[in-house]
Amino acid sequence: MCVAFPNRRDRGAKAIPRKPGKRKTKPAVRVQYGALPYRFTADAALEILVLTTRQTRRWIIPKGWPIKGLRPPKAAAREAFEEAGVIGRVGVKPVGTFTYDKALDESGARATCEVKVFALLVRGQSDVWPEVEQRVTQWVPPSRAVAMVKEPDLKKLIAAFARRVASAASKLVL
Repeated sequence: MCVAFPNRRDRGAKAIPRKPGKRKTKPAVRVQYGALPYRFTADAALEILVLTTRQTRRWIIPKGWPIKGLRPPKAAAREAFEEAGVIGRVGVKPVGTFTYDKALDESGARATCEVKVFALLVRGQSDVWPEVEQRVTQWVPPSRAVAMVKEPDLKKLIAAFARRVASAASKLVL
């Protein structure tokens, strides 16, 4: 009998030693998609929409798990409607990412989530939406949004987005 790849134990070969301490497993990072809803006031001031989480009432942006059959920007836009009742034009490329630890259940199980965020230029906000009774929404200037959210990476993302919008606006005025 001819065996192309014999089992090492069968022929008495020693296992290849591994370097100690090199194989540390990192917990899996779960991906979510989020929307950064924004609009301009009558005097062209930028406003960001923030909303509360359902359980802890922290201020965040709309985000959620991937939705089968929807590309990431459309999934982010759907979450924005379900959580805040907003509709608008969503960007096709992420404006940034942030990570946070999500409580998965009452047992205390947690997961690290990376949220890919897409800008959403809001055209309107409905009076009713799926989670209207579970969340509070508020339109605020970017500096106030940065002060309200707790996640450090989300703070940076909002501030960077506001700077990019201001820079783009200043080029249009010139």
